[in-house]
Amino acid sequence: MPRYALRVEYDGTPFSGWQRQRDRPSVQATVEAALRRLQPDCPGIAAAGRTDAGVHALGQVAQADMARDWDPFRLSEALNHHLRPDPVAITACARVDDGWHARFSAVERRYTYRLLVRRAPPVLARGQVWHIRFPLDAGAMADAARHLVGRHDFTTFRSTMCQANSPLRTLDELRIERTDAEIRVHARARSFLHNQVRSIVGTLERVGAGAWSPADVAAALQARDRTACGPVAPAQGLCLTGVRYPDCPFSTA
Repeated sequence: MPRYALRVEYDGTPFSGWQRQRDRPSVQATVEAALRRLQPDCPGIAAAGRTDAGVHALGQVAQADMARDWDPFRLSEALNHHLRPDPVAITACARVDDGWHARFSAVERRYTYRLLVRRAPPVLARGQVWHIRFPLDAGAMADAARHLVGRHDFTTFRSTMCQANSPLRTLDELRIERTDAEIRVHARARSFLHNQVRSIVGTLERVGAGAWSPADVAAALQARDRTACGPVAPAQGLCLTGVRYPDCPFSTA
């Protein structure tokens, strides 16, 4: 069966997350339904990461095995036709080797979390940001973020429901960017723990608000205790922006 890599963009607002769930809408089930309009016996698909309910994606990557040898452009066009009107789109499609895997071949995931810092509520960015009505000190947030970069035991910053075998992760980048009324938190790593980014952002927000110091974040990390974490940031501000592979399947897409 020919295997295809799909780059998927979606608004996570109406979905219970990426992963297929019984009696709840999911991005995975939506894409699979579109595939089965083209091939009724199409097997289930796999993705680079399982985003939570309400989390968005610009660069999610999935794989699909098709019985027919499709032209990648025509496959993406056909899928986008059948995905309407759901807020999901295939933005690139490429034929890949049978041994390529959307999850296990990935070497890096990138997320961006957006905080809108102003009194007025979001309009155009509604459902895409965490609205903060009081000032945040982006410099203090950046100082705190430096304590989290590198390889650490992130027990403090992972959900108690996390199924990963180990809390050890290497956070390659945690960068704070200030743009007008927005603060953006960019995180980059080979893999993340369940709720890791949202837990980190919620804690950094406390630093920006002056309730925590950067040293408090270092102490929370060293505590290796979930109760030492700050609040978990809401899902709507988080976006999976990209997944990197040793050889990008979309380099010519």
